Amino acid sequence: MRDSDADEIVRQRRREAKMPLVDKILGAIGLAMAAAATFLPWYVFLHPEKFSIPPLWQGTTRDLPERPGRSVVSVSPLAMTDMDSETAAAVDRLTTATVPGLDGETARAKENAKEGLDQPFPGQASFKLMHVANGRALIEDASGMYIVRVGSVLPDNSRLATFEERGGRWVMITSKGEVYEAR
Repeated sequence: MRDSDADEIVRQRRREAKMPLVDKILGAIGLAMAAAATFLPWYVFLHPEKFSIPPLWQGTTRDLPERPGRSVVSVSPLAMTDMDSETAAAVDRLTTATVPGLDGETARAKENAKEGLDQPFPGQASFKLMHVANGRALIEDASGMYIVRVGSVLPDNSRLATFEERGGRWVMITSKGEVYEAR
């Protein structure tokens, strides 16, 4: 090994240590971005009018735009005053509510309301007791099967009052006093 060999190795290392141009450009871009990231918050802080959210409206009230009136498109048949006999016959005159008047209608309305509270629902909702176990019962009606327990609302709008064992079979007693026996 000679001294000139050592000089040659040093020259090769200097060539290898030289930074390529692309790396220099990427480094300069990184420094520029870092400077911008540092400077931008201060710029926003010093110029808030450029970055603030604009108000929705300046005053406290707004005026609606002027428009012509809209024409009525549909009217209830009962509101028509020039109704002929055919139209009047076609109008459904079913009363859906009553308003008590000044005469004795108020007392009659109260009596009718009391009678209506005790009125049963149309048709009897029937269901069958299928099985009783662990304080619960499986019942079946036309819409499906349900698991109920004491206090549950039954399909006939009564409540399950209790279970009893009669003659070796379980029975269910409702709040209306009806007894259902397991089949």
